[in-house]
Amino acid sequence: MTLKLPAVGDIVNNAVVARYARTLSTTFSAGVPLVEALQSVAGAAGNSVYRDAIHKVRDDVTTGLTIHSSLKASGLFPVMLMQLTAIGEESGTLDEMMAKAADHYEEAVDNAVDNLTALLEPLIMSVLGVLVGGLLIAMYMPIFQLGSVI
Repeated sequence: MTLKLPAVGDIVNNAVVARYARTLSTTFSAGVPLVEALQSVAGAAGNSVYRDAIHKVRDDVTTGLTIHSSLKASGLFPVMLMQLTAIGEESGTLDEMMAKAADHYEEAVDNAVDNLTALLEPLIMSVLGVLVGGLLIAMYMPIFQLGSVI
């Protein structure tokens, strides 16, 4: 459900893809076999939709398909990740390509969060201004009414 929210959905998608790429890069470069690495990546995904898709990718890789074709069949992963995966598989540098993908998507998440906080900052300041103004009025109104009684 959070994947379909207007502003937050893109951030969550990019964050999950970045986590997928970083975890796969780390585990694969450490010498973990690809099928076991994909199992670890599925657990670290942090989203049930992506976890199920990664399990499907793992099953497809077990039967002999490439990661790229399995990612493409899922329809969930971005095109850039699929292209980097294909390049990494063909050149034998999957861990390096996944590290580059993770860097890209982590930077995209950081930029999106910075933009979102910049947009929310005026709203937060307005709410705080109304709250502080309401407290001031609530404190000084009895004093003003006391002065008019005397």
